Amino acid sequence: MQGLTIPPGALPPEAEALRAEVRAFLAAEMPAIPPLKRCRNWSGADADFSRKMGERGWLGMTWPKAYGGHERSALERYVVLEEMLCAGAPVGAHWVAERQSGPQLMRFAPTTLAPKIVPRIARGEVFFCIGMSEPDSGSDLASIRTKATRSHKDGQGDGWVINGRKLWTSGAHRAHYMIALVRTGEKSENRHGGMSQFLVDMTTPGLTVRPIVNQLGEHDFNEVTFDDVWVPAENLIGAEGDGWAQVGAELAYERSGPERYMSCSQLLLEMLDASDAEDARQAEVIGRIVASYGALRQMSLGVASMLARGENPALAASLVKDQGALVEQAMPDTAHALFGGRVAPGSTLDQAMRYTTLAVPSFSLRGGTREILRGIIAKGLDLR
Repeated sequence: MQGLTIPPGALPPEAEALRAEVRAFLAAEMPAIPPLKRCRNWSGADADFSRKMGERGWLGMTWPKAYGGHERSALERYVVLEEMLCAGAPVGAHWVAERQSGPQLMRFAPTTLAPKIVPRIARGEVFFCIGMSEPDSGSDLASIRTKATRSHKDGQGDGWVINGRKLWTSGAHRAHYMIALVRTGEKSENRHGGMSQFLVDMTTPGLTVRPIVNQLGEHDFNEVTFDDVWVPAENLIGAEGDGWAQVGAELAYERSGPERYMSCSQLLLEMLDASDAEDARQAEVIGRIVASYGALRQMSLGVASMLARGENPALAASLVKDQGALVEQAMPDTAHALFGGRVAPGSTLDQAMRYTTLAVPSFSLRGGTREILRGIIAKGLDLR
């Protein structure tokens, strides 16, 4: 059995200098955003806020300047993410595009799609959604049925026609583009073969977005239906049939960031504000949460360092995501155990407790279910 070592990550001096700059920006921008909205954390979206981040060079920070990026370090980007998440900033509009879609296009469509679109992501002008999950497929992406077939359209040339459905598509209602995983070949003994990724303009005729309202009464998820949706040939990302390998690279970005343990930061801050320094039990319990944050932060920084060195962090990222969800999902119960019955109705702590209690069940689903992640971890450690 092999072990897993996540090398420690250390922040350089320029990253800490940047932290002060980000905090000054947040001090000016965040007072108008109430604590309850901050609880939404990285799922909260504000297009103007995203554009302001783009103006300051805080989107596409590590990307080449040729693509509108700023060629800064992955650890400097990490500091910006950390501060935004801690503040509960409304970064959800650009989140998917900046985290994974831009890097995907630069890696697999560097001369076709990336030059036209990625600079706009860096400016905070273009938002993306990801079309992976489907009805009856869950986290088993190998079972997807949405299909693309070759086609020719008079006046527009060669392309593909897509038919099928995507489900639980976060942010599709505000996205300009989707990166969709679809079938371009028949199923075979290789369950992961015959899949490709396409860039889809969300205004394309035949594409319909229907809202899915969650148990919080919020609209973030969507069902997206493809009814003879035509996409040009150049919108095939990478090579036909390489979709599964591309998704593996993409999910490493999705599972490795500080958002995987900082989604409940507002609740933690409210608990700290409401705690009694003389209460030994509160000090111990909250101290354990803070210690868990410290351990997860070091692991997440280690993954960021792996990305900066060009290493594959897929296994380590899966571990961070799994353990981060465990810490976050326990926090509402912990808050109720410490403060339940002694919280003023309508107070900011009460609002944070109510919101996160309803929100945390989804944390073990997004970015891959707990069962899928633990299967990846077990396989990577030769446990199965």
